[in-house]
Amino acid sequence: MFKTIGVIGAGQMGHGIAHVSALAGAKVRLLDISQDALSIALEKIKESMDKQARRGLIDAAEIAPALALIQTGTDYGMLSDCEMVIESATENEEVKRDILKSATAAMSDQAYLATNTSSISITRLAAITDRPDRFCGCHFMNPVPSVPLVELVRGLATKDETFEKFKSYAEALGKTVAVSEDFPGFIVNRILLPMINEAIYTLYEGVGSVTAIDTAMKLGTRHPLGPLELADFIGLDTCFAILSVLHADLADAKYRPCPLLVKYVEAGWLGVKTGRGFYDYAEDIPRPTR
Repeated sequence: MFKTIGVIGAGQMGHGIAHVSALAGAKVRLLDISQDALSIALEKIKESMDKQARRGLIDAAEIAPALALIQTGTDYGMLSDCEMVIESATENEEVKRDILKSATAAMSDQAYLATNTSSISITRLAAITDRPDRFCGCHFMNPVPSVPLVELVRGLATKDETFEKFKSYAEALGKTVAVSEDFPGFIVNRILLPMINEAIYTLYEGVGSVTAIDTAMKLGTRHPLGPLELADFIGLDTCFAILSVLHADLADAKYRPCPLLVKYVEAGWLGVKTGRGFYDYAEDIPRPTR
């Protein structure tokens, strides 16, 4: 288990990784370009830990010590004493490249580096760093505190020692590891996003309404969430980004993002995080928007 961990990006995934790492006893340096985002992240981490305590998943006495382990800031220099850093920014390759270059410039030569990308080539990202042998894909699932899976992905240059260190880290967090080869979308999103995209096409073509599609999949296939509900939860911009990577890298038309998904993203209707997607979340009970 790494004792001091840097997490770059204080969004949904980043603050979730900080949350579980701190509960496991690691010192966490949570970095973002926005101080407001960091403040919101700390609030969400505390809310999530409080919820875990109410459900009996953790002891309430664990919360204050865990929160005390999380240090926030906007300066890459805070990564200098980290044994490992995880990049968890938006699913945009150029953004990730810029972040990884800045991170490696601030990190010690012995530190390990990971990306939480959900679809982008690990080998390609590793190649722009100064430590491709110490680089690994470490893909957590959303929401991080409650989903027990981490996909680990080796790049072409990833050493066995690096992979084993990240495997030990994930297991120390109580996660189960699934090992994926370095192909676009890895395992989960290679299967999940085409299903979500097909559900959106089904809506786009008028085969069924939002409610009918989600009800059919929940009751007919025993999924806990319907595909359109799940898309809203993931974030429609993230769904679009992953499908775009699959479409571009695999050159297969079956991964082409549905035009309706594109339209929602262009409108800024990104799902739960913006209050509107395939559902409107303004009231206690979400209402379909189509």
